[in-house]
Amino acid sequence: MKYDWIEIRRQLHQIPELGFEEVKTQALLLDKIRQFPQKHLEIQTWQTGIFVKVNGTNPSKTIGWRTDMDGLPITEETGFDFVSCHEGKMHACGHDVHMSIALGVLAHFAQHPGRDNLLFLFQPAEEGPGGALPMIESVPFKEWRPDELYALHIAPDYPAGTVATKKGLLFANTSELFIDLKGKGGHAAYPHTANDMVVAASHLVTQLQTIVSRNVDPLDSAVVTIGKITGGTRQNIIAEKARIEGTIRSLSQESMKQVKQRIEALVGGIEAGFSCEAVIDYGSNYLQVTNDSELTHDFILFCETYPDMTLHICDEAMTGEDFGCFLDEIPGMMFWLGVHSEYGLHSAKLNPKEAAIPKAIGFLTGFLTHKADGGNN
Repeated sequence: MKYDWIEIRRQLHQIPELGFEEVKTQALLLDKIRQFPQKHLEIQTWQTGIFVKVNGTNPSKTIGWRTDMDGLPITEETGFDFVSCHEGKMHACGHDVHMSIALGVLAHFAQHPGRDNLLFLFQPAEEGPGGALPMIESVPFKEWRPDELYALHIAPDYPAGTVATKKGLLFANTSELFIDLKGKGGHAAYPHTANDMVVAASHLVTQLQTIVSRNVDPLDSAVVTIGKITGGTRQNIIAEKARIEGTIRSLSQESMKQVKQRIEALVGGIEAGFSCEAVIDYGSNYLQVTNDSELTHDFILFCETYPDMTLHICDEAMTGEDFGCFLDEIPGMMFWLGVHSEYGLHSAKLNPKEAAIPKAIGFLTGFLTHKADGGNN
């Protein structure tokens, strides 16, 4: 049977769902997977995720491929004919592209299994609250635990037909940051009778910007970004509550720990200085993505011999990825796949070039055949 992977990507693009809500996405994926020859396949579902094992002809190990499934709470502005049908939700991080590529590669191995087993993981909730850790703890994962694990992420900055990666650290440690402040509201004419949380939040945001410049080793790297502040109800009422939302990123776990300790100290100072209460919530936390040196070396060597893909050795990035949780348990590696979009990741206008999909399917089919038939043993 011949499949149109670009059309399947467009079908997936129309039904973006948030983390652990990927019911329609799971159903569509299962429908496609069950159309493949089933002789060599075993399928298990877990929450809204899917495990598909391709049994090898004479296996000595299991090689894993992970793709992510969820969308983002973003209102799409692409103008596509296949625009999202789910209001306020969009595949703005390219997971629709990731899934169509994984299906294309799986379709090949369903008919042409390698010597070793292959395990395809369709992971929910990559964008949050984080599906990797509970997936690792699931029964199917423990039963079919891979010996090596690989993944990709689209890269708008690179042209289609390009892959980019490096040995060692690729993506940062990341943590969400939510701080709720509660004081005492009141009339704008009587500020001495209230504790103004808009003022408190404003002071705190300014103080948070000193953490990286004054507390993190300048030879290390970290980021504290505040993306949202809410507080108050109207212009003549002193705000009883305020909320700060942001993100923390670091290139080492030690720096992440140090940044959080400093945040807690500054928040304690705000509580004392403004006679208020504060609650810190770090939300979803993702470990750094660290590529295994030996496996990445083998991947690079394969890229250099593959005729239809250009390899770029890139720098590490402050991007966060739930795949780091897998790599904390299992050796593996991740790489960027160029899709050349004038709009970046998480943009409401992200427009990846679909020509990257068949290129990636061909490339990954070759690479995983190389792995499953004894590459880097």
